[in-house]
Amino acid sequence: MLNKNIETFLGFEADYEDASLVVFGAPFDSTTSFRPGTRFASKVMRSESFGLETYSPYQDADLTDYTLFDGGDLELSFGNTERALEQIEQYTATILRDDKIPCMIGGEHLVTLGAVRATLKKHPDLHVIQFDAHTDLREDYLDQRLSHATVIRRIWDLLGDDKIYQYGIRSGDRPEFEWAAKQHVFMNKFNFDGLEHTVAKLQGKPVYLTIDLDVLDPSVFPGTGTPEAGGVSFLELLQAILTVSGLNIVACDINELSPIYDQSGVSTAVACKVLRELTIALHKK
Repeated sequence: MLNKNIETFLGFEADYEDASLVVFGAPFDSTTSFRPGTRFASKVMRSESFGLETYSPYQDADLTDYTLFDGGDLELSFGNTERALEQIEQYTATILRDDKIPCMIGGEHLVTLGAVRATLKKHPDLHVIQFDAHTDLREDYLDQRLSHATVIRRIWDLLGDDKIYQYGIRSGDRPEFEWAAKQHVFMNKFNFDGLEHTVAKLQGKPVYLTIDLDVLDPSVFPGTGTPEAGGVSFLELLQAILTVSGLNIVACDINELSPIYDQSGVSTAVACKVLRELTIALHKK
């Protein structure tokens, strides 16, 4: 008997009912401000993941040690941004209702807003840790309040002050940095210095972790729509993931891979490795 071909992320082959973590793609980039292409990230990552091993020598653990489910890519409304966010929210809410960890693969960074909306409903004391090159704190971008350039500001609208912690920031306009300096959010520029202090502060609290892969230096990760020089290395990002993994991370995402801008495939390989290490770290906490 032949079986139908179903392509999943490497190691994410458990049934949904048994799974502890659910990965899914949110292929949406309708508000990308510079170079589009993140809608292709999850599909390409799924295919290219088979260039990796399931085993992590960094953590001496294997994806096959855990029950992981790949929910595929959502069919999102590209003509209606708010509707796409609602679809992401609904799917995330289903995973949370079943007491599993949702791990979303963007897509542009705006997709995080939909997942945070769902997570906040289950965890009213939600805090957000953001690894990113960009502040994403604009009130609007080109007269639009919903944009990957405004996503963290919209999340602040929901959470309020002292709930958002940014690391690796090295790009934004002056008003964004001035607004952050008024203690609306915690911002650590350029790197992950002091991350352990945030981890100590957030012990016992529900945390949403969002990783914009452009936090990495373009020499490591050129395949993104808005590359910013001066970023961190893969090993620095890995250490940051391991540092926060001891927290009560109830949902997470990685976003902003645009595979078409790196024909070598290196950026996709890096994104897949980040997903592997993040998944294992969340299970080893």
